[in-house]
Amino acid sequence: MVKVAILGYGVVGSGVAEVLANHLDSIARRAKEEIRIKYILDVRDFPDSPFADRFTKSFDQIVNDPEVRVVAEVIGGLDPAFDYVKRCLLAGKSVVTSNKELVAAKGAQLLKIAQDNNVNFLFEASVGGGIPIIRPISQCLAANDVIEIAGILNGTTNFILTKMIREQMSFEDALALAQKLGYAERNPAADVEGHDACRKICILASLAYGKHVYPEQVHTEGITKITLQDVEYAESWGGVIKLIGQVKKLEDGRIQVAVAPMLIDQDSQLANVDDVFNGILVRGDATGDVVFYGKGAGKLPTASAVVADIIDCVKHFKARKYLYWEDGVKDYVLPYEESVVPVYIRAHAQDAEAAAVKAEELFGAVRRLYRDNAPEEELAFSTNQEWSIGDIKAKVDQLEQSGVTVDAVIRISDL
Repeated sequence: MVKVAILGYGVVGSGVAEVLANHLDSIARRAKEEIRIKYILDVRDFPDSPFADRFTKSFDQIVNDPEVRVVAEVIGGLDPAFDYVKRCLLAGKSVVTSNKELVAAKGAQLLKIAQDNNVNFLFEASVGGGIPIIRPISQCLAANDVIEIAGILNGTTNFILTKMIREQMSFEDALALAQKLGYAERNPAADVEGHDACRKICILASLAYGKHVYPEQVHTEGITKITLQDVEYAESWGGVIKLIGQVKKLEDGRIQVAVAPMLIDQDSQLANVDDVFNGILVRGDATGDVVFYGKGAGKLPTASAVVADIIDCVKHFKARKYLYWEDGVKDYVLPYEESVVPVYIRAHAQDAEAAAVKAEELFGAVRRLYRDNAPEEELAFSTNQEWSIGDIKAKVDQLEQSGVTVDAVIRISDL
């Protein structure tokens, strides 16, 4: 029998306890061992819980108990999660986590500690909730050179954009609905400003290319400035707007990585990933495009991934799983201003036709876009030519100096 501890009894933690208890026999068959919860750590009391006799407020009780061999960290955040996970690994306990912030910020350090202590640090649930992605990249696609990973990595923002696209809801109304339905937090900044997606693409980039990518290295934009006008122009262009986390390996060994709203063609495999669903595209040199799809969050989907990692740890007590990346290095990430992309631009001016002429002077041939009932002073276009982000910013400044007000600049993706 293997004893485990759960750190945190929130949405995911309670789900982990539920899955372990309700699937006791099937989990034992897969793990070749019976797995029992010995402790659940939480500062709150749960007298009515079926696990009431297993709660503790003492982390030291857990870390000092040699019977506990696997710990599931589902507290979230960095403090105290980082300290707890580090101490568990140093004490010879394998750790599994759903904590994307922890893995994105401290993954290289914790993987090194796990390696040095011959234990496992697994985090399948940190990206995509119940969608398998960490294990497929590290094992199933191991024979490939990963050319690119791109995905819709946040269900809340995808739900909001879907409502804007399908039902012509404003961003504010779609966000309010997401909050009402429990898809968005009262403070939705981590989702709508892109931070959640940023942490996830950092983990995927680190795993795929072997060097840690830190959130502060990744240019990150959210969806708060997307308007219904942009949604309509995207349809006119032939696609939709999605919040995309994307990383590419460059020929010089560096990577190009960003999180931003992007126009993607309606024929893209990601264009029809809607509502709270996530879609992650992995482009391999041997496999071509492989897409992973499903609900990226939720109590039981995420708990399922955590428990799968617990089973994996139990099966690998005597043979450590190879999951590792090195610490990051300076100049590994291409500066965002050097990224080369086509863009969509929406602007307005007293003389829209003169503004269009000026736009062509600056950007070369452009494709004018139109929508129903657009004001006469409104102008929208997509560039036919690719420019560096730095050049685009300079050209936008010149456009504005000529009396044109630029309201939106959105990247166009080749996904």
